[in-house]
Amino acid sequence: MSKSLSVIKKIGAKFNFILMPVAVLLLLMGINIIADIIRLGLPNALNFFIIEFRLNNLGNRVLGGNPISILNLASELAVISIGMTLVTAASRGQDIGVGAVAAIGASVFVYVIRLSQEVTLLWVLFAFVASIAACMLCGVFNGILVAKFKIQPMIATLIMFTSGRSIAYAINGGASPKVFDDITLQLGGFIHGVPVPTPIFIVLLYGLIFFLIFKFTNLRLYVQSVGINEKSAYLNGINPTTIKILTFVIIGFCVAGAGVINSCRMQRVDHLAILGGIEMDAILAVAIGGNLLSGGKFSIIGSVIGAYTIETLNVTLLRLGVLPEPIRVYKATFIILLMVLSSPVIKSFISQMWSNLTVKHGSVIKEEG
Repeated sequence: MSKSLSVIKKIGAKFNFILMPVAVLLLLMGINIIADIIRLGLPNALNFFIIEFRLNNLGNRVLGGNPISILNLASELAVISIGMTLVTAASRGQDIGVGAVAAIGASVFVYVIRLSQEVTLLWVLFAFVASIAACMLCGVFNGILVAKFKIQPMIATLIMFTSGRSIAYAINGGASPKVFDDITLQLGGFIHGVPVPTPIFIVLLYGLIFFLIFKFTNLRLYVQSVGINEKSAYLNGINPTTIKILTFVIIGFCVAGAGVINSCRMQRVDHLAILGGIEMDAILAVAIGGNLLSGGKFSIIGSVIGAYTIETLNVTLLRLGVLPEPIRVYKATFIILLMVLSSPVIKSFISQMWSNLTVKHGSVIKEEG
């Protein structure tokens, strides 16, 4: 029995970061199952999980259902949460300007797209690179304020939060341009002949890029070292200023992807509405993912699961009949409860209870032996 407890502790330590988002996901799924049993009866208990082929607006057979909708609609948040995790880990603060910078990136993307008479795949890729460059420049600006001038991240990024959408509006001459070409339509929807939404593949691409970066570079080690103890990292040959600026550049890369996904999905750039409120959702995704908002060790997987958890919460509230207007109140209440339950005080209490239980159980086993 003691060996079993030891194994459980080791597994818990290894997967500590993802325990919370997975637990919340399971809770939300359980709520949906119970709700479907109450509303529709026992045979329909698993309605929430049904995935089926449907015809979209173009008459193509595509996959539909709540799981597909969650994976699709959370794509922008999932991509941004990757960058937010790194910024949080290194700078011990958060970037609250991601929505505004995404608007800038989307505006640049659409502006470049509209320069061409004929939109080709190569031209779309060029527009995407231009969008990435614009968002990375915004990241450099924020990073310098944080790393060089020692301004608290939320205050430093407040500049972009305040002015970013106005800059995005000015890029397109004070207009909200639309795009109607087939390639961007496929990027925001479905590739012809592929039943899975394209944004899901873009998230997978971002995941693969960062998997390779962490595998073949020391970025994870450097970011965590700076976040845990900046002075010690410096004494060990790591430049905290460079690492912090780099994380803000990386979040610019992620934000550009989210902006392009959204503009392709909507087939336009609405500077005021694009990814509204995503800043807070990204921070919550990081927190729900088991990451400390005070920096240090981090889990990208945990944050991405946290992003899908937030979208699952949105879908669950809508399925329970909550209107879109007050949904943020219910969502905030749920998240407050979640944060309280995961606070150090509650964690310490549970840990103490578990420790007392295992000690007593171990002593009983010894006495019986």
